[in-house]
Amino acid sequence: MPWLIMTLIVLGIPLLVVIFVITIYNRLQRKRIAVENAWSDIDVQLKRRHDLVPNLVNTVKGYAAHEKETLDAVIQARNSAANAGDVKQQAGAENMLTQSLGKLFALAEAYPDLKANQNFMQLQEELTSTENKIGFARQHFNRNVSQYNESLAVFPNNIIAGMFNFEKRDFFEIEDPAQKEVPQVSF
Repeated sequence: MPWLIMTLIVLGIPLLVVIFVITIYNRLQRKRIAVENAWSDIDVQLKRRHDLVPNLVNTVKGYAAHEKETLDAVIQARNSAANAGDVKQQAGAENMLTQSLGKLFALAEAYPDLKANQNFMQLQEELTSTENKIGFARQHFNRNVSQYNESLAVFPNNIIAGMFNFEKRDFFEIEDPAQKEVPQVSF
């Protein structure tokens, strides 16, 4: 009988270790997939944003063709954002696009006929809606990245993550300090 107990212990401990490793590995995989899924949500909204920008620029061109520098900056920022690689590059390019769109909308303020143009108003509304969706998708992505990175850092997950080359992910962050500042309101 003692040899049976000893055999069960000798076989049982490695089996428990294997089950433990598989459980942690699967948990890390689920979190990695959640991050990738959240990124694809952002990507869908960014694609929609990139598709709206040329239409918006073309609408503005009809009213403010001599504002070529601003229009070219928007198109260049849009192209950079559409061709960005990793999350950090994408975040930087999207921040530049946001800034150039802000200049475009400020330019539109100088043209009352443009502000009253139905096509411009519709595009502006769609872009605003898309910006809101991007913000929510970015929050969701960053929450998933935070949970994933935390899972990689805690013991014993960090051991399993190291064994299977799980890597930390970057957040989708605003890098421009001006965009992080609280707006000043004065009456």
